[in-house]
Amino acid sequence: MKKILVLLLAATMSLGLFACKGKEAGTPEETPGGETKTLTGTGEGYGGEVKVTVTMEGDTIKEVVAEGASETQGIGTPALEQLPAKFVEANSWDVDVIAGATWTSNGLIYAMKNALDPTANPWPMAEEEEEEGNVEASDVFFGFGVANMPRKGPGADDKDVQVWSINQVLAGALFDGDGKILHLLVDQVEIASPNYDGAGMPHISGWPGQTGYNIDDNHDAKVDGVTDNTEDLFLKEVSEWMTKRQRGSEYKMGMSTWEEQMDSYQKLFVGKTVEEVEEWFTKYTSDLNGRPLKDGSDKPEDKAKYDALTADEKAMLADVTSGATMSLNDGHGNIVEAIKLAYENREGLEITEAESRGFGVSFMPRVGPGKDDQDVQVYSFNQVFASTLFDQDGKIVSLHVDQMEVATPNYDGDGMPHFSGWPGQGGYNYDENHDAKVDGKTEDTEENFFSEIESWKTKRERGSDYKMGMSTWEQQMDAYEELFIGKTVDEIEAWFEKYTSDLNGRPLKDGSDKPEDKAKYDALTAEDKAMLEDVTSGATMSLNDGHGDLIAAIRASYENRITINLSVK
Repeated sequence: MKKILVLLLAATMSLGLFACKGKEAGTPEETPGGETKTLTGTGEGYGGEVKVTVTMEGDTIKEVVAEGASETQGIGTPALEQLPAKFVEANSWDVDVIAGATWTSNGLIYAMKNALDPTANPWPMAEEEEEEGNVEASDVFFGFGVANMPRKGPGADDKDVQVWSINQVLAGALFDGDGKILHLLVDQVEIASPNYDGAGMPHISGWPGQTGYNIDDNHDAKVDGVTDNTEDLFLKEVSEWMTKRQRGSEYKMGMSTWEEQMDSYQKLFVGKTVEEVEEWFTKYTSDLNGRPLKDGSDKPEDKAKYDALTADEKAMLADVTSGATMSLNDGHGNIVEAIKLAYENREGLEITEAESRGFGVSFMPRVGPGKDDQDVQVYSFNQVFASTLFDQDGKIVSLHVDQMEVATPNYDGDGMPHFSGWPGQGGYNYDENHDAKVDGKTEDTEENFFSEIESWKTKRERGSDYKMGMSTWEQQMDAYEELFIGKTVDEIEAWFEKYTSDLNGRPLKDGSDKPEDKAKYDALTAEDKAMLEDVTSGATMSLNDGHGDLIAAIRASYENRITINLSVK
């Protein structure tokens, strides 16, 4: 009897210990009495939603069926085929991803978690602030680069009128002292003739006074008419421009968005020098189209280049192409060149930490200044680029602003980037020697179109050639950047409202002949006036006028910020 009692006690203790022991990560919740039931779960794959149907007997996974109709054949589909057996074998969602199908694998793993524990793993997934992790370095540099590329195509519309576009890649990067990329943020602006049939594409119909341009209004590859030849349309078109990141989920490229693919490339390039990025591009992308090499290409050159790689390199490329297949250098823009320019333009940052970084762009159309000596209007469009680092309180710890101003060729400013309209629109009046007198019309050719776009420079790139009064644009912008360090965006906007002219966005000064400016200045305290005197000793240009809205670009950089947790040792 005593022996039986001891055995019973031992069994009871054993059961108690088992009951107290926590479940291993990834194992399913037990169902009572070996009951059979079916669970379903959803996750986000590469092409869209992926789903699993899980058959349970008690706490044992007996069968898993995976579905993902939008996953790419040969890339995502191996995960659909192979992971179900792994889930059953492990009796858990906690399994390794399938090489080359990382995106789809992670989607299926989340779908399993959603099926087994929907409370902890809801679908749709909870929105989270994008976070890039922690960035540490002993020395930090920031650089910004713009690569401009003209494009003929794709093709012509159904009226046989050529499609054209202008492509600008905008790259901002943090580098360490060895030139390795600590953090990379790339965006792009693509501006096309209105007969480009892509939905959401930014357009410009040329300048007012030219011919207008064929338009495909409903994006069905058929011309619906010609755009209005008016200033109103010009102002509307430019004001509605967006970057590819701003276009977001609407800008699909195959099975994902431009933004998602660019994010994949950015992660790939972190830790590399620009030279290593260029070497990677040369070795692992097609010489025909700049896309990452893939197995099964029908292009002999690509097939030969791919076949020469090692098994490890092919596995790496399979993983890369599960997240990104778009070109890094083609007619849509030279991403590698923009990153290289960012490195060449880098400057050291005297900061100790930053919680987040953001990038913002503002677009501004302009009528003027004035007309040429033949009474033809001058026009321009202006882009402001703001790259910002913020602390945990939203205060700016580093600010870098640049700008691109592109004008009609009759603008008489030396060094001004020009756009004569699209080829076929007749060219535009041209002041060749910048003496405020028209010397003729620009050539209405493809060659001139390409030459103009390829020669565009930002205001920082124009450097000492771009004078504004007693200093350069770059020097004045540097002064504003220094002024805004330590302020939140709200505080900058409040400063702008209080201390600049409501007429032209310039800092207020004593002795203005404008009654509105004089009244606003006179209402300030002596301390305010002393501060403004110090500001205007270094910068007097406008922060928001027809040349561009610098405040809006800084605001956009704050709204677009992502967490990086930068620490400078």
